[in-house]
Amino acid sequence: MLDVGCGEGYYLGSYLGSIAREGGVEAHGVDLSTAAIDLAARRYPEATWTVANADRFLPYAARSFDLILSIDARLHPAEMRRVLKEDGRLLVAVPGPDDLVELRAALLGEGRRRDRLEAAAERLAADFELEARRTVRDSARLGPRELRDALAATYRLRDSRRPALAGLGAEMVVTLSHDLARFKGKIPAPDDPSPRRD
Repeated sequence: MLDVGCGEGYYLGSYLGSIAREGGVEAHGVDLSTAAIDLAARRYPEATWTVANADRFLPYAARSFDLILSIDARLHPAEMRRVLKEDGRLLVAVPGPDDLVELRAALLGEGRRRDRLEAAAERLAADFELEARRTVRDSARLGPRELRDALAATYRLRDSRRPALAGLGAEMVVTLSHDLARFKGKIPAPDDPSPRRD
């Protein structure tokens, strides 16, 4: 399996820990950040971690993976399709329309909702077909530090909005929401092992 945009490896590493009793999984993570990959390699040495720009190409042979994860990461459909086996699956997670909606309303004056999964499915449409989707949702009471971390982890926090964030109360109850989707490849992966650069 391959985690594209794996960051510090939390999701892939957690998955490996949960299935360690059941036998081996060959796991790979790729990210542009050298610091994040270094941290992932130290925390989860049982996986292979690679520094690469997945927006340009994935440094793997064609049809190498049964499963690709893309969790809050950018998508490169042609490359993902190239390295995915014929019967493989792509799992995508994006923030749900109401993710941190209360915090966004406090900062922007409105809690605009966007269906990011619809946009992801459109981007993937030439190479992948949506098989299933679901939403996971919870709420949490976050203090000022956790609110900043939540924004930084998921959204760009512009300098112009920092004063508004500093002016928020001590705590806020926010919605945590992600849309999850499973895709299968529409067309056969190309036999050419060289990466496609779209």
